[in-house]
Amino acid sequence: MLAQLGAIAFIVAPVFGLIAVGYVASLSGHLTERAADGLSDFVFGVAVPVLIFKTLAEAALPQDGQPWGYWIAYFTGAFAAFGTGMFTARRVFGRDRTEAVVHGFASGQANTIFVGVPLILQAFGPEGAVPLFLLLAIHLPVMMVVATVLTEGAATGLSGPGLRKLGRSLAFNPILIGIYAGGIAKIVGFTPTGVLKQTTDLLAAAASPCALVSLGLALHRYPIRGDIGPACVISALKLGLHPLIVILLTMILPMPPVWASVAVAFAAMPSGINAYLLAQRYRTGVAAAASAVSLSTVLSLFTVTVWFVILGVH
Repeated sequence: MLAQLGAIAFIVAPVFGLIAVGYVASLSGHLTERAADGLSDFVFGVAVPVLIFKTLAEAALPQDGQPWGYWIAYFTGAFAAFGTGMFTARRVFGRDRTEAVVHGFASGQANTIFVGVPLILQAFGPEGAVPLFLLLAIHLPVMMVVATVLTEGAATGLSGPGLRKLGRSLAFNPILIGIYAGGIAKIVGFTPTGVLKQTTDLLAAAASPCALVSLGLALHRYPIRGDIGPACVISALKLGLHPLIVILLTMILPMPPVWASVAVAFAAMPSGINAYLLAQRYRTGVAAAASAVSLSTVLSLFTVTVWFVILGVH
């Protein structure tokens, strides 16, 4: 047990150490909000899409089709947390329908780019990359579409222009473009070589450390702002209920063992910053969303360690 905890510490500590570096750099004023914006844009717009492209282009995909149990397990947990977050916001905290959607979205949407990608690759290596990025391809559009449809419906009765804007933003999302490009490269048999390979390797290598430092900068910008009760509930749903449901379903539904572990680890990630951005967009639930993002990220240092012990990561 001690040996396993030591091995997990070697996986988790550097990841959260880089988050701490970003936080301290922002707290001390060494890196400004301008630097934070630039680093975040680089991670989201260049480094992670290139990492996804490289991984999918070079990956060995499953020969027997997609393990549907993998998708069912993950999204059942995600929407259970989403629905419970909405119900709690309405019935326990007395929030309106629009804010309830924000609470639900924060409860079910994981921080995939800035925490999930670095931590899962660190824990499971190349074997976990394919299930990670395939889930990432579905996770972002599904969660954003559901949250936007529910929010627009609650606020304005489903705005056609709002939904069209969402469609355009998803179509040109850099992460999804990286996934499309990697999938096409795999289908046609194209693998980067020579100078192109060296360039993609360097950019891909920069993705994880830059993402983690960028998250640390963001946590200083979006601190815990009050509304602690809802933030605690959201964090509990995201870090506890979501992965619990997923791990139970992975014991029942068919999927390769590493895919099951990635699904649980993905579900165990903290609330994503997109929840805060959604709250800002609709000007509701901002304090709860910001507090939940920061609180769940801090707590995930401990909860992710627990889930890794349960998964037998070493």
